[in-house]
Amino acid sequence: MAANDSGAEETPAPREERLAIVEEHVRQENQHDLDGIMATFGEGAWYDNEPVGEHHDGRDSVRAYYDELLQALPDFHIEIHQRHVTDDHVILETTQSGTHEGNLRGLPGTGREVEFDACSVFSFDDQGKLAGERVYYDRAGLARQLGVFHDPEEGMGQVLTPLLHPVTFGRALVRNIRSG
Repeated sequence: MAANDSGAEETPAPREERLAIVEEHVRQENQHDLDGIMATFGEGAWYDNEPVGEHHDGRDSVRAYYDELLQALPDFHIEIHQRHVTDDHVILETTQSGTHEGNLRGLPGTGREVEFDACSVFSFDDQGKLAGERVYYDRAGLARQLGVFHDPEEGMGQVLTPLLHPVTFGRALVRNIRSG
């Protein structure tokens, strides 16, 4: 526990308050209100997009992340399926969806609709605000929906894999010939 200005001990926010700030955060995301989203974060904001190894530290970086996301998917929407609340975290199981209309991590808008399940883990600061969010989802499934990933065992992937990844494919082929 931390001491406040009067020297009294502060207690962590109750579970209900933590859940309320997370639900407000999601509500602001669904309304595409960038200022509202950022208002749910404390001063030391961070956002970790684990499937792509992308880590945003600081309010400016987190804001830039959300700005790109909301421009890339102008109809971005989150549907909450399950809420798990602990003394330290709130965990949401969600479905996220939108239409890819703008730049997303260097990929120009494809016009494709995406829908994917995600799990987000929210942490809190001493003031009861979001310290950060760590999100997990199926990166390959999202890339497939965007048209930039093809399973090497299926149709187009059987053609594209050796063409787009000749060194890897060549090494695998040599290894299979040697062991066969």
